[in-house]
Amino acid sequence: MKNFLDENFLLHSKTAQRLYHEFAKDMPIIDYHCHLPPQQIADDVKFENLTQIWLYGDHYKWRAMRFNGVDEKYCTGDAPDLEKFKKWAETVPYTVRNPLYHWTHLELQRYFDIHDILNPDTARKIYDDCTAKLQTPEFTVRNLLRRMNVRLICTTDDPIDSLEHHKSIKEDGFEIPILPAFRPDNAMNIADPQKFNVYTKKLEAVSGITISSFDDFLYALQNRHDFFASMGCNVSDHGLEEIYADDFTGSEIDAIFNKVHGGKFVSEAEQRKFKSAMLIHFAEWDWEKGWVQQFHLGALRNNNSRMKESLGVDTGWDSMGDWHQAKPLASFLDKLDSNNKLAKTVIYNLNPADNEVFATMMGNFSDGSSVGKIQWGSGWWFLDQKDGMVKQMNALSNMGLISRFIGMLTDSRSFLSFPRHEYFRRILCELFGDEIEKGELPNDVNWIGKIIQDICFNNNKNYFNWQLAQQPAKVKVTSL
Repeated sequence: MKNFLDENFLLHSKTAQRLYHEFAKDMPIIDYHCHLPPQQIADDVKFENLTQIWLYGDHYKWRAMRFNGVDEKYCTGDAPDLEKFKKWAETVPYTVRNPLYHWTHLELQRYFDIHDILNPDTARKIYDDCTAKLQTPEFTVRNLLRRMNVRLICTTDDPIDSLEHHKSIKEDGFEIPILPAFRPDNAMNIADPQKFNVYTKKLEAVSGITISSFDDFLYALQNRHDFFASMGCNVSDHGLEEIYADDFTGSEIDAIFNKVHGGKFVSEAEQRKFKSAMLIHFAEWDWEKGWVQQFHLGALRNNNSRMKESLGVDTGWDSMGDWHQAKPLASFLDKLDSNNKLAKTVIYNLNPADNEVFATMMGNFSDGSSVGKIQWGSGWWFLDQKDGMVKQMNALSNMGLISRFIGMLTDSRSFLSFPRHEYFRRILCELFGDEIEKGELPNDVNWIGKIIQDICFNNNKNYFNWQLAQQPAKVKVTSL
């Protein structure tokens, strides 16, 4: 019987172990999509306790706690931080076979060198030990990134964001690039005219452009797109239920904008036309600048209207959706490709029923102009667990080139989430190692090891064309 979460965790053959320890383990990390707060990096925050760095903003943990019967005051409410942590510790034993169980203990090991199992009996000691370490200089936000060998991070930023914290980080000379990603979802959402017009006023303020027509609106957004580029941005991102690819005319979009700008509600069909037009404009700007565009598709968000009203969005009430993704996605990519304005594109699905759809969609528009031009992104959100990642990589292998895959990301708001890259790498090495052992792949460990390293780091570095600084110095941990 193997020990839980030992050095060969998830690695069940000698070949898988060799692939991980010799090739994957020490590869740097590029986290090309996450939701880390740039302000906390700019301020090099030192968290007051383990709850603040581990439970604040983590809707994965909140969902598990709620399912375990924990009152909301211990999740997003005003209970003391220690009491919140104790409720999480009570929940952890019941997360067995959920990825949270693995992630929790990987994070305790990798950041704090704690190998105990978290439960009510160990909770207070773990909380005190981790909180004490968090008070030392080695556990500031920037040193946590250095500790995990992170070489670059892309945050997720609205066009109206000032990017002041990105500017501050760069001026500080922090050696790990923290780059913005252009996420214009709010600029497409015209369902609520009042909210849209509040957003438009903010866009006017940051762009310095008075908006009274759709052309003005586009001009202001393009101004922000240019500004993001000046700040080192070369990635856009869209979080959508589905791609919108309805036919439209310029006069229709002008009329729809004027109605919303005048405070009037528009039909669902008009909303789809407007979103379709906006996506084309954004995609063409990305192509003009040589950016990579990302589309996260399939989340059915804010299902619990009572809790949305009480707590707001992004608090853990989302699920997979079941839209028909293939036809609009093909139509959207084809419109851009037909005009030779299709940028490098990464598409992510949230419903595993769409795996083969997305895996085959890549091949329709990868035209040989660059390696892996259209990428199918890694298992995302509800699929960034072992089963989800294995199914994604198997479908990608069967219908594309996994050797050109750009690998893992955290999609996280937590500075303790980087062991998810290790989790992915172990699963990746187990897949390849198992097939070598079975004779389904040649026993050429050096070549397969190179493929592993490419998937872990080299492919995404080359795909996004990032120039990276020297490797950050290792962080030494002060004994307590």
